[in-house]
Amino acid sequence: MNISGTHFNYYHVCRRKLWLFANGITMEHTSDLVYEGKLIHETAYPQRAERYEEINIGGCQIDFYDAKNKVVHEIKKSDKMDEAHKWQVKYYILTLERHGIEDVKGILEYPVLRQKTPVELTKTDRETIAEMENRITLLVESEQCPPLIHAGICRNCSYYEFCYVNEDINP
Repeated sequence: MNISGTHFNYYHVCRRKLWLFANGITMEHTSDLVYEGKLIHETAYPQRAERYEEINIGGCQIDFYDAKNKVVHEIKKSDKMDEAHKWQVKYYILTLERHGIEDVKGILEYPVLRQKTPVELTKTDRETIAEMENRITLLVESEQCPPLIHAGICRNCSYYEFCYVNEDINP
């Protein structure tokens, strides 16, 4: 199984979302919030496409990679899932290392908030990622879809209607 940065992101946000995504049930194309995020990605830094490149490596699609300075740039709409975003970038850095590119750094960028957060990969992070890769693989290969998490983030999730189709959502 090729694990991607999206797998890592979803692993930290919702295991059910990860399982559904990894098993071919995708709902992102129906979400206005996902569309808004893509629009921010495409318009926030219009000059970036001239200097940096999008690369696909080891199952990961890195939006902007500055090869000269060895920096992964990941653009996000909001910092509400900051921890998940950091692990996604750390996974990208490790993927590049596994392909022989050393001393890579990352930057999480939130253009709407006008914030940038540096991301580095530590020795402990590498060990944690190896454990997470095993857990992700076990989770997505399971025949059982994980249960609902009933969290506040669910209302804005692209899988919301799918997950709550049989639920009584009235308080």
